[in-house]
Amino acid sequence: MPCSPFREAISARLDGEALGVPSRELDEHLAACADCTAWMAAATLVTRRARLAPAPPVPDLTASVLGALPRELPGAAAAARARLADSALRLALVAVGIAQAAMAWPVLTFGAGAMSAPVHMAHETAAWNLAVAAAFLAVAAGPRLAAGALPFLGSFAALLVPVTLTDLGAGHVHVERAVVHLLVLAGVVLVAAVAWRGRRRPVGAFGGRRVPA
Repeated sequence: MPCSPFREAISARLDGEALGVPSRELDEHLAACADCTAWMAAATLVTRRARLAPAPPVPDLTASVLGALPRELPGAAAAARARLADSALRLALVAVGIAQAAMAWPVLTFGAGAMSAPVHMAHETAAWNLAVAAAFLAVAAGPRLAAGALPFLGSFAALLVPVTLTDLGAGHVHVERAVVHLLVLAGVVLVAAVAWRGRRRPVGAFGGRRVPA
């Protein structure tokens, strides 16, 4: 058998790697081959010198490397502004949701503020307004829900505006009652903004895995 496989095994043994041949077969070959024994001695000496040789001095490049780095990662400022805007939208939506719920709850619970509407109609309207408040709060908690909530919230707001204006002109509703509906409009605008930003957001937006449309 040629010596090449055994010399590779010798090199592997010096490096602490797998030999590729049985260890006993390598030892038997070394016992019978003077050339490989001499080769192993020379390789052992070279390996020992390489491991024990002092490392050449290397200049400390830490300061120059750190100085070459940009002071701010590309896009970091834009990402920070985007997170701030997202947080502001969600906090505003929370405020609108709480205000909407605060107006609906007394009517649903005590009948307060129901004006002259029949009890069941007042309760039904309050339940609807409370559901709208819950939708606002749900989108604030999970912005990915905005796109799904927008169709029904937007439809409600689109119907509410002309109906309220008509009733206001006919004297069927007081101005202070009509102004209350501005909360719904504000909430719908905020939900639309959250949904729009969600579509423009790269992967990882709002903690999700959306791909920009």
